[in-house]
Amino acid sequence: MKDQIKDFIHYLIVERGLSQNTIVSYERDLKSYQKHLSEIQQIESFNHVTRLHIIQFLKSLKETGKSSKTIARHIASIRSFHQFLLREKQAEQDPSVLIESPQLERTLPKILSLQEVETLLETPKLTSPLGYRDKAMLELLYATGIRVSEMINLNLTDVHLTMGFIRCYGKGNKERIVPIGHTATDVLIQYLEKGRSKLIDGKNPTEALFVNHHGKRISRQGFWKNLKKIALEANINKELTPHTLRHSFATHLLENGADLRAVQEMLGHADISTTQIYTHVTKTRLKDVYKQFHPRA
Repeated sequence: MKDQIKDFIHYLIVERGLSQNTIVSYERDLKSYQKHLSEIQQIESFNHVTRLHIIQFLKSLKETGKSSKTIARHIASIRSFHQFLLREKQAEQDPSVLIESPQLERTLPKILSLQEVETLLETPKLTSPLGYRDKAMLELLYATGIRVSEMINLNLTDVHLTMGFIRCYGKGNKERIVPIGHTATDVLIQYLEKGRSKLIDGKNPTEALFVNHHGKRISRQGFWKNLKKIALEANINKELTPHTLRHSFATHLLENGADLRAVQEMLGHADISTTQIYTHVTKTRLKDVYKQFHPRA
């Protein structure tokens, strides 16, 4: 059973070209699925799995407190896997075909106000190479709305400062071009001159745009750790995730009259319905402003 999961993961990498984060999610979901089938339900082959076995596994996820979003992701992983087994003639049936995904709770993304963004961006001190790097990363995220995974995978050749854009690769390895403003451009130039050059001095050469103090490409975990530290220094008490600046970027653009299709393209959303969540955020914020300032609210 483990070998079949390995075959599927190899298929996702080679033929589907999915991102590393997506691959890791698939592998983690399927390993927990296989473990439950083997250890709890005593199933020795995926060919013996029935719809009831899958439902029992999903029930166990719910009983351990997993959210409907997490369960829906597991269902998607299981469904893709069983379709693969059927297509490769490693199974005679697809037991996941009648499994329904749970109704997802529609939660609005957490965003920062313009003032909070300004405070966050001004917090890194330009007194060390790491300070220049942290400021450049934050400015770039807010200027472009790219995902953190896309940012840390940027190479020097992906940044075109004279023309004012960056090239990044999103989900499914899809390439897109995103414009950057003058502020982010200036900060990036400063980082390249006073930050990156010092961080890689005497180290092995790398094409990575953003590097850590070892001169190697910064990791997602490394950025997340720095972000929490910077938010603490900035006295921002809101829940802050690596995606917060991306959410703020989209919401602030729409609040200032940007076209929804343009925002969709910059964010790299395949479906505009994903982008439309930000219109709900702007409506909610309008209601809050009305309640706060209208004398008869």
